[in-house]
Amino acid sequence: MVTLLLDSTQLEVVLSGAERAMAFRKGNVVIERSTIAKVQLTEDAWTWLRGIPSPGTHLRGVVAMGTWKSAGGEDFAIIRRHRPSVVIDLDGHPEFQRVILTTRHGLALVQALRVEVAAEAADVVEIAAETGTIPVPPAKKPRTRKAPAAAPAV
Repeated sequence: MVTLLLDSTQLEVVLSGAERAMAFRKGNVVIERSTIAKVQLTEDAWTWLRGIPSPGTHLRGVVAMGTWKSAGGEDFAIIRRHRPSVVIDLDGHPEFQRVILTTRHGLALVQALRVEVAAEAADVVEIAAETGTIPVPPAKKPRTRKAPAAAPAV
């Protein structure tokens, strides 16, 4: 899963090694805060995907990573399965018109973008938690399975 770092001037999408390989990208995606026009939460990022991967990886319904070219411009996507996502529309960004990311921290990102943050980059979840703008869910208990019952003796 991508890590989102936010400071007073930029949002940085930190990619893991596997994400970089699948997206055919050498570095992270850096977005100046002044170029962010709109941020939307969505349950299905696949509906926002437009164009063809160039370069990128696409397995329909499973994964879409990389740059997507269309008549509307270039988008950057990191989409996994049908999970909650965030769509960031950009205005004046030198590389992309839209960034689509599968992340469970979309609400934290939206709320962190509304808050003035320090000059030092921090994870969006930490920023939102510090300001008290999102509830932090308690840790889930691990599920335990019952042992299968022994077969009756015949």
